[in-house]
Amino acid sequence: MSKKWFSRFVLLLIIVGISIMTIIPTVFNLNEDSGYPVKNKINLGLDLQGGLYIVLGIDFDKVYLDEVTTQVQKAVTYLKQDEEIAATIGEITKSDLKDPRVQIVLSNPSEIARAKEKVREYYDYYLRLTSETSNSLTYGINNTLKNDLETNAVSKSIEVIRNRIDEFGVSEPEIVSQGEDRIVVQLPGVKDIDRAKDLIGQTAKLEFKIVNDDPNEAAKITGWLEKVNTAGGEYKAGSRFSEYVSNVNQILKDDLPAGHELVFEKRVNALTNEVTIGEPYLINSMARITGDDLQDARVAFDPQDNRPYVGLSFKTKGAQKFANVTEENVGNRMAIILDGNVYSAPNIQEKIAGGNASITLGQGNRDKVVKEASDLSLVLRAGALPVDLEFQEQRIVGPSLGAESIEKARFAAAIGILCVFCFILFYYKVSGFIALLTLSINILIVLACLVGLEATLTLPGIAGIALTIGMAVDANIIIFERIKEEIRIGVSGRPAVEAGFAKAFWTIIDANLTTAVAGLALLNFGTGPIRGFAITLLIGIIATIYSSYFVGKLLFEIYMDRVRGKTVSI
Repeated sequence: MSKKWFSRFVLLLIIVGISIMTIIPTVFNLNEDSGYPVKNKINLGLDLQGGLYIVLGIDFDKVYLDEVTTQVQKAVTYLKQDEEIAATIGEITKSDLKDPRVQIVLSNPSEIARAKEKVREYYDYYLRLTSETSNSLTYGINNTLKNDLETNAVSKSIEVIRNRIDEFGVSEPEIVSQGEDRIVVQLPGVKDIDRAKDLIGQTAKLEFKIVNDDPNEAAKITGWLEKVNTAGGEYKAGSRFSEYVSNVNQILKDDLPAGHELVFEKRVNALTNEVTIGEPYLINSMARITGDDLQDARVAFDPQDNRPYVGLSFKTKGAQKFANVTEENVGNRMAIILDGNVYSAPNIQEKIAGGNASITLGQGNRDKVVKEASDLSLVLRAGALPVDLEFQEQRIVGPSLGAESIEKARFAAAIGILCVFCFILFYYKVSGFIALLTLSINILIVLACLVGLEATLTLPGIAGIALTIGMAVDANIIIFERIKEEIRIGVSGRPAVEAGFAKAFWTIIDANLTTAVAGLALLNFGTGPIRGFAITLLIGIIATIYSSYFVGKLLFEIYMDRVRGKTVSI
């Protein structure tokens, strides 16, 4: 055995061995509990195994309202605590949802100039003054902040959706922005589609708000609800609960006390899943504690009756705010609200320190309540969506389409490979057999790389593999034709082989590099299946150069040693 090629042959055996070990779980469909050391498998894309394709639209109106109210609340707190200027939240104007306004009312009109200057000094990036009276200042959201919110809302929504889906257990989701106000989500292999949609679509805006239990105001609630029903705003079966709450407050915007809103307890029948509206609550619109203050959310069980609930723990600042709010409102009720739904409204008996709270869930089937608690804690833990999302488009790709696509792809690949192999063997003899070995190693390396990178294989990816085979065959043909040219001019045996490989090298490099440039462009600017095609193509280019030239040359050296370098079967 020649020492010249022995070390390269050993390296080839190691590469082939590792590649075979890597693709075994995919070939034999081994699960993670099989005990096999390699756990990864090639993930099939949406078009091959079915799943969910949805387009989500973003509503920025609520983002603007939430931001301006939050910043005005901070400004009021700053004026009272740091500047000792008595101020309260006044009227909230929502007539123009693109530009909501919030009023600051001053107890002492003589302080208005100083208050305006302090707000401008510390909140100029967030707020812009739209109007003022002798004792009030009205603010809207700053246009610079509005633009930043739009940009950040899309990127943060994608991040939050991805976090939720990762915890939900979907492998290789595709989540990308589309335009300025849309997000496209593809979930290959999803079985429980309704649950996945619920987890994606929940805004999960957790708020702690103080309930207004003033008997005079509470007496008006019945009349307000009658007005809502008269105006056609009653809850309709099948509609979104959050939309109902928003609609009620829009109808009653002129009736509710300034800085207040109505929220409701959502009741779900354990047997029929029918949603009904429970107890209404008149609450302060300003939430001094939100999901942003949350550190963690986990499912826990009551030691007395073993009923599940969601245990909350707050960050350091959130815990301090929670302690302050409960201390200031001893004797009042605090509503724990998630997306307009009041989960509980316990009475504050004393200051609650330590930064822990809980969300109790409804009655019904225990397994169902545990699942609800698990989903709720997952959504809270993964983060709150900064915007409301609307399901604008939904396409369910059934498993029959995936099975059909896989079967056709397998059939096409088998026919193509068989035809290529037969032609190469017939036309190039023993050299053709060497080419078949390099092609097999090429495909093996490509599949192993896909497993190692945990890439998702789609139909365009299969097209990339087919293109890789074609390019590899082309590289072999270039080498073989160069060798034949040498033989025609009188060079024979080993010198012809060495000259053929030497003259073909830069041609192969040039052809593959130009293709790689196109592949890099597709990878950088493409999305979804286009990126999958590009990844497969780029892996294939590297595998083709290695297998066609370096492995091919190694096998020819072994072959020439066997025939003593005298003849070439080509």
